[in-house]
Amino acid sequence: MNKKKILIGFSGGVDSAVAAYLLKKQGYQVTGCFMRNWDALANNDYLGNPTINNSCCPQEVDYQDAVLAAKILKIKLLRIDFVKEYWDYVFTYFLKEYREGRTPNPDILCNKYIKFDSFLKFAKKKGFSLIAMGHYAKRVKVNGKYYLKKAKDLNKDQTYFLSQINEKQIASCLFPLGNIDKTEVRKIANKLKLNIANKKDSTGVCFIGERHFRQFLNNYIPAKPGKIVDIKNKRVVGKHNGAFYYTIGQRKGLGIGGIAGEKAEGWVVVKKDVKKNIVYVTKGNDESLIMSNRIIVNHLNMVYPIKEKTEINVKFRYREKDYRASFHVINKDALEIKVKQKARAVATGQAAVLYTKSGIMIGGGTISEVYLDQKRLDK
Repeated sequence: MNKKKILIGFSGGVDSAVAAYLLKKQGYQVTGCFMRNWDALANNDYLGNPTINNSCCPQEVDYQDAVLAAKILKIKLLRIDFVKEYWDYVFTYFLKEYREGRTPNPDILCNKYIKFDSFLKFAKKKGFSLIAMGHYAKRVKVNGKYYLKKAKDLNKDQTYFLSQINEKQIASCLFPLGNIDKTEVRKIANKLKLNIANKKDSTGVCFIGERHFRQFLNNYIPAKPGKIVDIKNKRVVGKHNGAFYYTIGQRKGLGIGGIAGEKAEGWVVVKKDVKKNIVYVTKGNDESLIMSNRIIVNHLNMVYPIKEKTEINVKFRYREKDYRASFHVINKDALEIKVKQKARAVATGQAAVLYTKSGIMIGGGTISEVYLDQKRLDK
């Protein structure tokens, strides 16, 4: 039996609980740890809603779920606050990117700086040999080094969000859910009679959760009304409450009504100018203005060694399809990706994550420029 001490991120959700159970079954000495990364009350997330208090704050509900799940699994549960670290390394970047009109992914930074840095250091300090997470990802060993590979459950695969962690961090972490699917996780949880067996999966940005995104963001970046403009004929077709709220390719929530004498086809966001506070749209059946085939990526984290111009797969959004592509290194912190088929709605600030054909994660970076051939689309 393996008696290594392991500390698992224990969120109060079904995935981390089942991951802890599987590790115990494998013989590890498992301790859970609930990470508190966001102070909803101190940050006025519920400003204007006097019915919200600590007893029903979603994060505290998750903690109570974690306490009971740990009791059922008969494992010790620790609690650690990384509120300051989260604010300094994740949230300030999130706000900066939105103010500049880009579309950031704070979950990727949370993994890089909190779960696989601050949490890992905490675990080592406490004498744990390894950490573990309930992410859907595989850890594979190639030529003596550890890399990430897509999970068996491709619908839940979370390697996209792990694209900024390095080989040392990967080597320090186990991913027990890499080889099973979500249906099996639920079955195990129900068999164990876990309190969170049928708890709904968390969605949305990590610290926002189920709350209304625009309402949340307005606490930090006050809304500024502006025009929604038809990019083809420069006519104003609607109004918005802040250009930074919108993302390229967005169709829902635009609030543009029907125009007399014109067929209702819907609208799609093709560009935004946060300095002029204008959102540009085009008729919904025309997506030619949001198709690209050449993307520049910086802030690189390249983990798996691969030859330049080798055919790879690249993902620009979580749960969206992979594109066949090749890449060319511009310098140590930038590369050019050329996709075989045009990609839809690639936006600056988002992550581009590269994979081998077999699903091993090569690495990733932040999208900084978007082109269709030689025409730049993000300016």
